Amino acid sequence: MDLPHFRTTMDSPLGELTLLASDDGLVAIDWSDDAGHHTAIADGDVADVAPDDHPVLRHAVEQLAEYFEGERMSFDLPLAAVGTAFQHEAWAALVKIPFGETVSYGEQAALLGDRNKARAVGAANGRNPIPIVVPCHRVVGSNGHLTGFAGGLDTKAWLLDHEMKVRADLA
Repeated sequence: MDLPHFRTTMDSPLGELTLLASDDGLVAIDWSDDAGHHTAIADGDVADVAPDDHPVLRHAVEQLAEYFEGERMSFDLPLAAVGTAFQHEAWAALVKIPFGETVSYGEQAALLGDRNKARAVGAANGRNPIPIVVPCHRVVGSNGHLTGFAGGLDTKAWLLDHEMKVRADLA
């Protein structure tokens, strides 16, 4: 039996974000595409609620707002993303990448024990349902160039620039 899901939205510098949670944790963060369609969160059996109506969503909205204000560099939220064992390993490696820093897909694969799994890591990152909190935007190509991001390369660039500015302000 599937756990009930709860959805809310919040404004951000990147546009409206949609957050999905279960009672176990944050399940997904999504932004609308140019046509206003959500790219990852289905409209199935989901209750639309105000952020304050669900504790996971309330904390997620608060922490994301702090992140965008430059007041938060890491997240302390229960996560309930759905994925394979390998995807969960790849996503766990993402949260270890320091704020404002980047690694290549190969470096992330090496953290998982096999640098040759860079493509598999890239595929797992591409299925990360909780961007920003699970910072797949911090992974770049081996040449340092921005590559693949569900929110678009402009969004990835904005997130990295934001983090670098926050780090510079703290130095």
